[in-house]
Amino acid sequence: MTGTPRSRRSVLYMPGANERALEKARTLPTDALILDLEDSVAPDAKKEARDRVAAAAASGAYGHREVTVRVNAPGTSWHADDLRAAAEAGPDAVVVPKVDDPGTVAAVVAALEAAGAPDRTAVWAMIETPAAMFDARRIAAASERLTVLVMGTNDLAKELHAEHVPGRAPLLTALSMALLAARATGKVILDGVYNDVQDVSGFEAETLQARQFGFDGKTLIHPRQLEPCNRIFAPAAAEVERARRIIEAFDQATSQGRGVVTVDGRMIENLHVEEARRVLALAAAVEGR
Repeated sequence: MTGTPRSRRSVLYMPGANERALEKARTLPTDALILDLEDSVAPDAKKEARDRVAAAAASGAYGHREVTVRVNAPGTSWHADDLRAAAEAGPDAVVVPKVDDPGTVAAVVAALEAAGAPDRTAVWAMIETPAAMFDARRIAAASERLTVLVMGTNDLAKELHAEHVPGRAPLLTALSMALLAARATGKVILDGVYNDVQDVSGFEAETLQARQFGFDGKTLIHPRQLEPCNRIFAPAAAEVERARRIIEAFDQATSQGRGVVTVDGRMIENLHVEEARRVLALAAAVEGR
């Protein structure tokens, strides 16, 4: 990862057809929002939801929260109109479901630019099919405007005929392939949603697994998932303190011409210093919320 990371610990879906939900999102402690025009909106409400979401995305009313719009999938009758409306609204990003190949990314980018989308409006690609997993690296590298991969684990499980089980064994290969693609191309990657909003312990276990795997954050379906998600993905105080000690010890050793550095009995190399700097940058981004 290069530069200062942006905190995307928690990324909350909000139904675009629900005006009250869009207003409530202005006060929620989420790092980012996905204002949804796809799964949460009935076919006969698509047009009204599109207008409402475009107005919300253009309002500037969401403070520090990164505001994105999820359009309907390529190939649907709503996709082109969604892209035009999103381009005019100028959100932080447009989230595109069912991205199976780099050609889809190129087509979305071309449509957004033709509609006048500002340079700051990125593309987030949802990868949620076996085809997308096998092409994940080329999808991630398809455009500089594409900055984030989003796992669509519900659709992926459906396509695999897999069961949702604790530990997600049926999905681990796909999760790993997507992570490799993101890291190989320098892109952010977000884990998929956890469906049972009542199961707090199950959600925390899956969120911890996502962090341990290396995901940058997790997509959420309910505000009650925000607190544990933000807590788990934020660097802990002990982690931040150790990162500071690693950097201080390494800088001191370098200034003294010493090639061997140990912290807490462990040898420290450049890779540990780079990770320590990433932890401190993420902690600073979280602190700035």
